[in-house]
Amino acid sequence: MSSTVTATHRVRVPVTTVWSAPESPRPVDAPVVADEPDVLGWLAALDANSADDESGDGRLGLHGRVESQLLLGEPVTVTDTDSSGRWAHVVAPWQISPKDDRGYPGWVPRAHLETLPVGADVGWPGREPATTDGDDHPAVAEARRHIGLPYLWSGLSPLGFDCSGLVLYAWRRLGIVVARDAYAQAELAAPVDLDDVQAGDLYFFARLGRRVHHVGIVVRPDRMVHASETGGVLVEEDLSDERLATLVAAGRLPMP
Repeated sequence: MSSTVTATHRVRVPVTTVWSAPESPRPVDAPVVADEPDVLGWLAALDANSADDESGDGRLGLHGRVESQLLLGEPVTVTDTDSSGRWAHVVAPWQISPKDDRGYPGWVPRAHLETLPVGADVGWPGREPATTDGDDHPAVAEARRHIGLPYLWSGLSPLGFDCSGLVLYAWRRLGIVVARDAYAQAELAAPVDLDDVQAGDLYFFARLGRRVHHVGIVVRPDRMVHASETGGVLVEEDLSDERLATLVAAGRLPMP
């Protein structure tokens, strides 16, 4: 990995959501795609429809609409704009993805970005101060800070995480860029035998014949901290029989 990455823009708001298409947001999503996004107001609007299924206006309705999120200062390259000029298609180099070698792709409101000088080189994420003085693996310690936080599909911030977003965020705070999606994290991680896992390793889960769909951060063998959509919150727990039935691999991401 080189010491810099070229980008055309960076995120100017605390968090912006990456959409599958400019047409993806629903009326209920208006607060988060406004020029000055109101993420808390958006989440409250989603939770007012918490009983809705994937066709409705709740959090489940984000499936197929939302790809990821970008945080304040995160660099992107704009590759296209829609006909209105309001939406920008971007690739995000701080989120590795098989979808595009340049970074994770998707659409964001153009107003959420600010232009960088032509040919600007920006660095990789800086390492944040340690979140613990104890013996915990730093990624475990970071994840534990958010226990009880409601699950958010494609969430990548302390306002809401999905499973792989929690992993990406924890490693980003260590100054390390990793893959965005769980299946891509499984491909990136160095394989670890399930009998040899250590704190800070990752557990990967998949259904028979399908790619990895879930990831958790190992606390100790048979215990993990993860953002659980089925449970609705970020939780630390022992592996249940249901989880063990889909546990397919473990892996280890780089450390600084």
